[in-house]
Amino acid sequence: MLREAIARQRWWILAALLGLAVLACVPFVLMPFHVRVGQLILLSTALGLAWTLLGGFAGYWSFGHTAFIGLGAFAAGLFETQMLGTPFMRAQPLVGLGLGLVVGMGACAVVAGAVAWPILRLRGIYFAVAMLGVAQVLSELTNSIDAFKGSMGLVFPRIPAFGLRQEAVFYYLLLIATAVILAIAFAVKNARIGHGLAAMREDEDTARMLGVPTERYKITMFVLSATLTGALGVIYAHSLGYITTGSVYRTDFSLNMIVYNLLGGMGTLIGPMIGSVIMVVLTQVILGGFLNLHMFLTGAMLVALVLAAPRGIVGTWLAFRRRRRDAAA
Repeated sequence: MLREAIARQRWWILAALLGLAVLACVPFVLMPFHVRVGQLILLSTALGLAWTLLGGFAGYWSFGHTAFIGLGAFAAGLFETQMLGTPFMRAQPLVGLGLGLVVGMGACAVVAGAVAWPILRLRGIYFAVAMLGVAQVLSELTNSIDAFKGSMGLVFPRIPAFGLRQEAVFYYLLLIATAVILAIAFAVKNARIGHGLAAMREDEDTARMLGVPTERYKITMFVLSATLTGALGVIYAHSLGYITTGSVYRTDFSLNMIVYNLLGGMGTLIGPMIGSVIMVVLTQVILGGFLNLHMFLTGAMLVALVLAAPRGIVGTWLAFRRRRRDAAA
């Protein structure tokens, strides 16, 4: 099934590889500010794709995915802070980053696996609000328990690599992460589990009666989405250099993941990419100079976009093509 999807969409895959090659040249031709904007676009795209594994494919919208950004960041930070005392770790910051990624992803997988069974018994708005509660609980624990250093903050080491500037290093790390998450999302969408998730999204009870292992699929996607989000949290924390509870447990992260998918097209692969580009360019470039009216103008533009394309840009385009095909037939 996956092999057939690769053969059927080989031109899209070639276009994606060509796009990655073009994006790899960005740090060499653009100014540092624009490279940082590229960082934010890649981070937003990767977060949107990680969220859509659960929210877009299975229909379980999470309002609290920022829980795994913060958990991954603090788990990696605490581990790396303890290991920085060794001369080897001070001399090999890239190794420290790799180990931090393993620890952060592992922490997110364990916590997601622990809360998956009780929380996935909820559906719709109840699941969304419960996830918001999970994020709030983890935020309060990190901030209140001294051992987690949420109130004092954690300092991350610089990551020198091949003589590149810091913004270029994290640009490439986020580019690699985005490519990996996109490949995983493509494999999930076109595999047997992807079709089962689509059936669940339409009618979970009917899918269960037809033999779809809904519980296993839900838990698998929940843990996978949380783990990938935690990896992005680790890279984001390193790019900041210093984190506190408030800098990584941000509610706007969770809301933005949903907005990226809504704008681009829910349940699609290209949708989060389009939505993240629109949001970042709109907020950071076009409206970046209107500090006093920034939130008002951003909200007004988002309302206009949603009214013009209620199914998202990809969904509206597909509906337009379907109407043209039906009219021609």
